[in-house]
Amino acid sequence: MIVTLTMNPTIDMSTGVNHVVAERKLRCKPLFREPGGGGVNVSRAIRRLGGESITLYPAGGAAGHMLRDLLDKEGLEHRPIPIEGLTRENLIVFEESSRRQFRFGMPGPGLNESEWKRCLEELTAISPKPDYLIASGSLPPGVPDDFYARVARLGAKLGARVIVDTSGEPLRLAAHASVYLLKPNMRELRELTGEELRDERQQERVAKEIVDSGHAEVVVVSLGAAGSLMVSKDGCERLRAPIVPIESRVGAGDSMVAGIVLSLARDKPIREAVEFGVAAGAAAVMTPGTELCRREDVERLYELITLSNV
Repeated sequence: MIVTLTMNPTIDMSTGVNHVVAERKLRCKPLFREPGGGGVNVSRAIRRLGGESITLYPAGGAAGHMLRDLLDKEGLEHRPIPIEGLTRENLIVFEESSRRQFRFGMPGPGLNESEWKRCLEELTAISPKPDYLIASGSLPPGVPDDFYARVARLGAKLGARVIVDTSGEPLRLAAHASVYLLKPNMRELRELTGEELRDERQQERVAKEIVDSGHAEVVVVSLGAAGSLMVSKDGCERLRAPIVPIESRVGAGDSMVAGIVLSLARDKPIREAVEFGVAAGAAAVMTPGTELCRREDVERLYELITLSNV
């Protein structure tokens, strides 16, 4: 039983244009819409990889209705939580001449206290109880920084392994509440520890300190093209990623989390789960726009990773 929680879901709108030029009307390609936001994307990637999950998220206004429809079309089991504000919409523009991607992320609707508390209530009431609970993505205005810490404590009461993928103060507070797995990137790890982390030895040391302190049983630091650093009570290991053509970096981290969690839910050991997650993240950057990983790419890359990391 896998449950994802997305407090700041979005509709990702992607398009293309030949040149991005200031103060000129730009003729864009047809607009493509997909559901998005941390946990929503994790659930979508789990579905693509042959697994199932339930995704919880606040939704409001016309964009909220569209988000529900998009998730229905993808066959996801989802539980929208009504709010007064309008679900946000993000914009991703691909500049064809330079092959650069411009990503415009909106802050999201403000949630009042009764709305964000209802999200916790819905999580408490979910049945059957989750084995894995993924809290992923940014927090919208109005939601307290310790929200994911509350989720971590609630997950512990439910008997779930809690996985948190966020940044800044919400990440720090969630870590102090203790979780099963943290998945920061290098920038987020610097923010969490307050250290520059100039070399691999420093990276491994601070990640190990997080585990030794009891803030997380496992820390998986995503390193982009370099793969990941995995730290647990059993030690540190770097798992290299295969070289792949880069089309878009959107959704790579969410695909990585999906691969890890789905493998763990299938009773795979943590090392194999992280390898599968690295394969899913690498597969995601091969797809254009906001598209997530493709199962056939993930399985092919996973075989390469397992051979190279022997």
